[in-house]
Amino acid sequence: MISRRAALFGGFCLCCLPRPAVSAEAFAMAEVGPGIFMRRGANVEATPDNDDAIANIGFIVGRDGVLVTESGGSLADGQWLRAEIVKLTDRPIRHVVITHVHPDHCFGAAAFLADAPNVIGHARLRGALDARGDYYRQRLVDILGADKAGTVVYPTQEVRDGAEIDLGDRTLRFTAHATAHTACDLSMTDSASGLLFTGDLLSVGRIPSIDGNLNGWLAEADKLGASGATRAVPGHGPVVVDLAPALDALTRYLTVLRDETREAIAADRSIEKAVATVAQSERDRWDLFDSYNGRNVTEAYRELEWE
Repeated sequence: MISRRAALFGGFCLCCLPRPAVSAEAFAMAEVGPGIFMRRGANVEATPDNDDAIANIGFIVGRDGVLVTESGGSLADGQWLRAEIVKLTDRPIRHVVITHVHPDHCFGAAAFLADAPNVIGHARLRGALDARGDYYRQRLVDILGADKAGTVVYPTQEVRDGAEIDLGDRTLRFTAHATAHTACDLSMTDSASGLLFTGDLLSVGRIPSIDGNLNGWLAEADKLGASGATRAVPGHGPVVVDLAPALDALTRYLTVLRDETREAIAADRSIEKAVATVAQSERDRWDLFDSYNGRNVTEAYRELEWE
């Protein structure tokens, strides 16, 4: 049986996988909209060779300063991002966004502490970091070493429902989501470009990882689809995608996972048997399927058996 602890920390699977080197292209910034620069993370796990640079990270340059959209997966990754910002603008780094608790999205924030930024996160992020931050950091230390791992950084601005940040010539609008991918997912819309920054509420190519609530994620995905945005920056995958087809792929997987898990429960199949059978039709559609689908089935089973 997959342990509860393994399922709980499913957003940070550090399996004994091959360790591909990260190519120079993987660390290239792309301007995906006026003043918006993003780097695509690789669809792999954290290794000593990649500094946990596995999430899409970047920044937005406004008239009055810079907002970091995602800080990176380690101190080393965040330092790389900060150096890229300094290359492109001399405007001050005023805000750092942490979209949720998983380490590939939050441990780079330590690289920006000297800038004294406003750190923006979901109102439940602090509690999640209290519960998991030390564990996540130790796992990074074990892989990268203490000098590269980074430290836990807490939000200074907590978003309970919605919030706005004015960069002078553009406004960033934040939405705090109900429990879905995690219990502390935050999304953001840029007024100048119309781009929706989803964090890991949307993952393209890399299999979604449930660390919150399956039914809740399907509900929040519907809300993203009704947001009015047509293009999005997902947490993983291409740095800009058309929102509708990307959401279709996400919800297809989550729906198959839900429906086949319900069938397994109704047939009185154990979690172990469900893990071996549920959502197998999706295997060829997602990177890291074998690392995460079993965990997703375990989480879904525990949620849905009480319906």
